[in-house]
Amino acid sequence: MQEIEVLVADESHEKYVDTILKTIEEAAKVRGTGIAKRTHEYVANKMREAKAVIALAPQADGSEPRFAGFSYIETWGNKQYVTTSGLIVHPDFRGLGIAKKIKDLTFSLARIRWPHAKIFSLTSGKAVMKMNTQLGYLPVTFDDLTDDEAFWKGCEGCVNVNVLRERNRKFCICTAMLFDPEEHLPAKIPQDVLARIARLDGKIPNSQELRD
Repeated sequence: MQEIEVLVADESHEKYVDTILKTIEEAAKVRGTGIAKRTHEYVANKMREAKAVIALAPQADGSEPRFAGFSYIETWGNKQYVTTSGLIVHPDFRGLGIAKKIKDLTFSLARIRWPHAKIFSLTSGKAVMKMNTQLGYLPVTFDDLTDDEAFWKGCEGCVNVNVLRERNRKFCICTAMLFDPEEHLPAKIPQDVLARIARLDGKIPNSQELRD
């Protein structure tokens, strides 16, 4: 098998949307857990807006690559919060580390596009929780998540929505996890150390570089 390609999706990948939705739905049935339902147009829009990541498996005969995995990102609360959602790997390609590659790319994409946003995840999957933890997410209460009603409306299609309603949106079957960029700021390096490093590297920094 050729190496599976993980890339930021675009409009050319809309042909995979129905397969993606079917794979997500079937996976939820197997797990017996709920999942927010998304329409074809919703997922296609994520692709057009560079808010989705897709994994494709090349075919040995050069025919159309097969769908192997997917995830998308969305912004909430005037872009103060970002979610990475809908992570799915087709059953034929599980156990190959594809989910981790997809998760890493969606996370990087979110960090690049919205560097100051808090990134959160609602999940009932142990594998996703492990990946979130490795990226720096921490378990939080639902109160720490966005209060954007558009986000919570997405839970209406979940089979567990009654649990969420009965608990006044305080908790549900899913676990809430949050990455706060303010808690992961790089250490401040003194200016004299930056100048020393620049000299060691054979560079002479200008004043702007030192300020940065």
